[in-house]
Amino acid sequence: MSKIHPKIKAQIEKVTGKRSLAVIHHIVQNGRITTEELKEIYGYNHPPRAARDVREQGVPLDTIKVRGSDGRLIAAYVFGDPSKIEQHKLGGRKIFTKAFKKLLIEQQGSICAVTGEPFHPRYLSIDHRIPYEVAGDQIFGEDNPSAFMLISAAAQRQKSWSCEQCENWTEVKNPKICKRCYWAFPENYKHIAMEERRRIEIVWIGSDEVAEYEQLQKTCRKNGVSLILFIKQTMKKIL
Repeated sequence: MSKIHPKIKAQIEKVTGKRSLAVIHHIVQNGRITTEELKEIYGYNHPPRAARDVREQGVPLDTIKVRGSDGRLIAAYVFGDPSKIEQHKLGGRKIFTKAFKKLLIEQQGSICAVTGEPFHPRYLSIDHRIPYEVAGDQIFGEDNPSAFMLISAAAQRQKSWSCEQCENWTEVKNPKICKRCYWAFPENYKHIAMEERRRIEIVWIGSDEVAEYEQLQKTCRKNGVSLILFIKQTMKKIL
């Protein structure tokens, strides 16, 4: 059993999530847990998600590199700096009520906030505009619906990946930076994950629009350009 810092120990004693506890107990017993062990022993096919569960409980984890069973370098997780314990995250993500989702649909429509594409409500998830990893639940609750957005599964995966690479997620953790980000407010933003970028999501829906899309693709192939470049070039001519 590895020696645990008293502050880390005090924090993990408050954790109740099953997956988080499995990861924590393994680290307590062995000093670390590898992505290989998360998959083979616990059946977690997405190890970073399991590690994120622990971090969302306010327990700091560091990622290190170790040798796997086949000799290749793989990731492993160990307890991090006790000074990085985040008390406001105790309890992890919350389960939202059906009534709250209904309220968001009434206020925002049954559409993906990122793409503007309409979806049946069952295909939309409730997501914090400011990532839980940055602000926890300290400023979020069902009494503050403007702090949430409805988002499709595909857009949520894009948002998660982009946010997890952002310095504000990994180091800075300033909610004000998130408030100016595309992933929080795609209708009015200054940056995308702290990079100077602008982005437009275009979706063609229905047989008529799909036919138009196919014609655009045909024109692009004929001219030897990508669809994105074609759209940009066309916009320059208009402007």
